[in-house]
Amino acid sequence: MFRCIFVKIKSLILPIFICIFILCLLVFSKSNLSAAKSGLTLWANSVLPSLLPFFIATELLNYTGVVSFCGKLLNKFMRPIFNVPGEGAFALLMGIISGYPVGAKIVANLKENNLCTKLEAERLIAFTNNSGPLFIVGTVGVGMFYSPSIGLVLLFTHVLSCLTVGFLFRWWGKSHENADRSSEYFSSNNTLSFYNLGEILSKSIISSINLILIIGGFIVLFSIIISMLNTVHFFDIFANILAIFNVPANLVTGLLTGFLEVTSGISSICSSTSSSIYSNIIACSFVLGLGGFSVFLQVLSIISRAKISIKPYLFGKLLQAFFAAFYTYLII
Repeated sequence: MFRCIFVKIKSLILPIFICIFILCLLVFSKSNLSAAKSGLTLWANSVLPSLLPFFIATELLNYTGVVSFCGKLLNKFMRPIFNVPGEGAFALLMGIISGYPVGAKIVANLKENNLCTKLEAERLIAFTNNSGPLFIVGTVGVGMFYSPSIGLVLLFTHVLSCLTVGFLFRWWGKSHENADRSSEYFSSNNTLSFYNLGEILSKSIISSINLILIIGGFIVLFSIIISMLNTVHFFDIFANILAIFNVPANLVTGLLTGFLEVTSGISSICSSTSSSIYSNIIACSFVLGLGGFSVFLQVLSIISRAKISIKPYLFGKLLQAFFAAFYTYLII
């Protein structure tokens, strides 16, 4: 009897939260409208122009032999260090260069095209989806800390922590390893040529636009959620509790916001004047490694179609956040 009641209550949790969210949309309509506009502006001015070209380019590369070439060339490095095929180097490199969530998209493509097994895809997803240098050095370092050197330190620790996680995850699922995988990647019908360039380019653009619209939706949604939580002083409550332990309120607010959305969290941390700049840098490094719940859901929406488990990504980002903060602490 109690089990049935528990199951019914559990099934009602999400509907209750959605109803509360709809009610808050009505009650806080003025602040929500402003937050939605800010989210759309961020997406249109920063995310859309920076990510859409990368999405289209990576889609086109899926129809060429570049990924297979990288696999043959780099397999002797990727296999012994990370226990993944050489093609994973493409996901790692593009994930670092272009930022969230390009790495996840490429890993999903590798899995769907049989370039890696499910376990190898799970290992890859744990460390190949990262924040890009343009955001870390340009937006965070120069734009928020007014220091390129701080941006370079954050970039170095970010990359070093992701490589550390990749090495640790080489043993992920080792006991259930299945080495059987297809050696074929591209069929003659899927190979890019001048004859089918228009068709494949159209498919790549449509696929990329769909993904960028999903990302835009997440950005707007979490902008509204953060605005609601600020309106009801949700973050202030935790900040006041931790103030007993002399933890700066703005730092706590920034970290909690960063758990939801990375850009808003880092912006809040950088604006904190009640804590030392060293604490702010370490906290930003932690948030950059974590990525936030918004990116988590973006990754989940991308890899679900490839039937890749989200668990290694969650564990990997938590580890990366702590390693990034630790390495930053050692440096500064």
